[in-house]
Amino acid sequence: MMAMETVLCIKRKLLPDSWVQPKSVVPLSLDVFIETCSVSGFEFLNRKVAENDPEYKQIIPYIVLQTRDMKKTALYNRQGSEKRLHDLWSVGIGGHINPIDSEEEDAPFRKILMAGMERELNEELDKRSSDDLPDFMGVISEDITDVGKVHLGAVFRIRTAHPEKYQAGSELFQFAWSETGSLYKFNMELWSSLALELLS
Repeated sequence: MMAMETVLCIKRKLLPDSWVQPKSVVPLSLDVFIETCSVSGFEFLNRKVAENDPEYKQIIPYIVLQTRDMKKTALYNRQGSEKRLHDLWSVGIGGHINPIDSEEEDAPFRKILMAGMERELNEELDKRSSDDLPDFMGVISEDITDVGKVHLGAVFRIRTAHPEKYQAGSELFQFAWSETGSLYKFNMELWSSLALELLS
């Protein structure tokens, strides 16, 4: 898959400095995020190249599921194709944005981002409540891990009154709802810690 895959990227130097610190947790409105990315200019690059080029940040929708009262957060154990994250726990559902997410030739960034997020949710969850809509929370980024150096997280949160309506697909290994206050006991990927910081 990766050899031919192209992914949505933005040149790091065109992004605001606050977004690309060694550790960035930046609360933002969706409009500001979209406006900034649109002005910075985005492109689809070969994923194999992008994964090894910190000059670019690949934009990743990163969706966190929480109960309405925020007392519980969904998490899963990473067993997927990204070997560098294996066996870490994650609260973020998401992945790369591909050209399939931009239906027309010059689709605006907003449309591509939202289509990519929806596709990821549909791929990773076998069932979810259609009443619960994702809210954009801000961006996360880090240069500490090899994965982090080349990715920028666009964090969304879905809050639900009905966690039982969510059923994970096979990619979300050991999917469960856990007490938000005890997530620190899990060996989390760094992005999940940053996302939880953003949400708190």
